[in-house]
Amino acid sequence: MALVLHSGSNNKNAIKALIAAEYTGIKVELAKNFEMGVSNKTPEFIKMNPIGKVPVLETPDGPVFESNAIARYVTKLKPDNPLFGSSLIEYAQIEQWNDFSATEIDANIGQWLYPRLGYRVFIPPAEEAAVAALKRALGALNIHLASNTYLVGHSITLADIIMACNLSHGFRYIMTKSFTKEFPHVERYFWTVVNQPNFCKILGEVKQAESIPAPPSKKPAPAKEPAKPKAKEEPKKEVTKEEPKFEEEEEAPKPKAKNPLDLLPPSKMILDEWKRLYSNTKTNFREVAIKGFWDMYDPEGYSLWFCDYKYQDENTVSFVTLNKVGGFLQRMDLARKYAFGKMLVIGSEAPYKVKGLWLFRGKEIPKFVMDECYDMELYEWKEVDINDESQKERVNQMIEDYEPFEGEALLDAKCFK
Repeated sequence: MALVLHSGSNNKNAIKALIAAEYTGIKVELAKNFEMGVSNKTPEFIKMNPIGKVPVLETPDGPVFESNAIARYVTKLKPDNPLFGSSLIEYAQIEQWNDFSATEIDANIGQWLYPRLGYRVFIPPAEEAAVAALKRALGALNIHLASNTYLVGHSITLADIIMACNLSHGFRYIMTKSFTKEFPHVERYFWTVVNQPNFCKILGEVKQAESIPAPPSKKPAPAKEPAKPKAKEEPKKEVTKEEPKFEEEEEAPKPKAKNPLDLLPPSKMILDEWKRLYSNTKTNFREVAIKGFWDMYDPEGYSLWFCDYKYQDENTVSFVTLNKVGGFLQRMDLARKYAFGKMLVIGSEAPYKVKGLWLFRGKEIPKFVMDECYDMELYEWKEVDINDESQKERVNQMIEDYEPFEGEALLDAKCFK
């Protein structure tokens, strides 16, 4: 049985595996007549990936989903493949950059790009945070590439394939020259890699974005068909032609109905007021912010929840644990209007403990959060009993980053607001 990749040919995540296959000398065929939103909804596809996302690689031994796992599988088909480096430390560094590429580069490009294309809710503060995080990541990458042609060693590895594919999304659609010129070594690296023959064969010609897509307007203009202004409408048609056409893991979401939380009775607690108080309190935190929180708190309109990561023993590497929490908070952007959270990474040595406190609108965890943020299933959730003084004090300590927390040092404390 041939290896069959279920995806469209222009999906950057599928392209990782196709380029790896070119370097490895393995034949991978694209599924025939694949149509996003149709093919990935069939019972046959759902059996291979219950979430319905692409790409999925069909192999003689069973299906593999998640693009980096697929690229690794294809690469492993060749024993001692140089794409995995020439030593154990090089292999570890390749995996290091693969994680960095996913959490620091790809996630932030997506958080910047997709809301502007209407695939996610456009929230200006969330975009600012994503762009700042992306610049920080590109700055770190730029420093590394100042003295390295490739990410690891002196030739192309799987790390370069995954990094270049993730960067290509940014370069093609939103990272203009005025944005990337701040990172000259990243620019040199990217154009060097994507112009390698095996990349060109799959990626084709890569052209850098000339402008940043405008965010979706809140009030679409009503459809009109005036007789005369047709000439003026021509430029708009050209812009529509040049809109990015690419295929992601899921089809663009359809317009959603009004959020049920917006239909709840008004609450005396104004979430934005609490967030401002938290942000602006610099001294006497207990007397000002904590007291203010309980004065504002409305148990009829809001609920408080503790969360504990289910797999604490896996948190053996500090930066991986921190990235895990950072990724969770990024994916919680969909709930920013309805939630406030604190996530603590606890311990001075591995395994590190991840624990959190969340305030949600409504008397239970919102269903749309449970449905759409897969990280929620990785945590045990317990509602806070505000009549229990010990639990109430635990809330206070988590809000103020009290240390030592439950007898241990804080490695980091992150706030979602």
